[in-house]
Amino acid sequence: MESLATDPGFIDSDVYLRLGLIIEGKRLKKPPTVLSRLSSSLERSLLLNHDNILLQSPDSATLFDGRSPPEISISHYLDRIFKYSCCSPSCFVIAHIYIDHFLHKTRAHLKPLNVHRLIITSVMLAAKVFDDRYFNNAYYARVGGVSTRELNRLEMELLFTLDFKLQVDPQTFHTHCCQLEKQNSDGFQIEWPIKDACRANKETWQKRTPDSVCSQTTAR
Repeated sequence: MESLATDPGFIDSDVYLRLGLIIEGKRLKKPPTVLSRLSSSLERSLLLNHDNILLQSPDSATLFDGRSPPEISISHYLDRIFKYSCCSPSCFVIAHIYIDHFLHKTRAHLKPLNVHRLIITSVMLAAKVFDDRYFNNAYYARVGGVSTRELNRLEMELLFTLDFKLQVDPQTFHTHCCQLEKQNSDGFQIEWPIKDACRANKETWQKRTPDSVCSQTTAR
């Protein structure tokens, strides 16, 4: 499937090349710039939402909220997903769009308790919709540090919240690319005082390379 970054209507804009969405050659030697820009955007949102989060009632929590934030930073989490998921860089822009739509529809705030689960679920859905090859849910769950059952529930929650409207038009994609490019290229990171993993059963996050190899699979 052709990436939105190579759509003929927007190929004249080199924003895609600067973000690393247009891959020259067969493999990237390092993570694309879009990952650091996305990390900066999400970290900035966490900081801006800090006061609002303190005023929220427990009833405002969504299914994506864990009991405590995971130990891994957003930047390292995005790098890990990109390394092991084999998805196209454009999927991270689309994931950002899905997250924005979810937060708008639910009126929820991005916070340390939900950002990682929103990322892995959104990237997984983006890969299923826009990439020709993708993993099954069990593999993404292992990469993301959640159980398969939990990721299945998160996927259905995101799908129903978005009304199954997962297609992204080139103009929306281009707009989000431009927004991400404006983010601090040096990376904007916050050191959170974290001790526990976000999963309720406190299992450790998988840090070794998954055994599976990248191949085309069914959704589950």
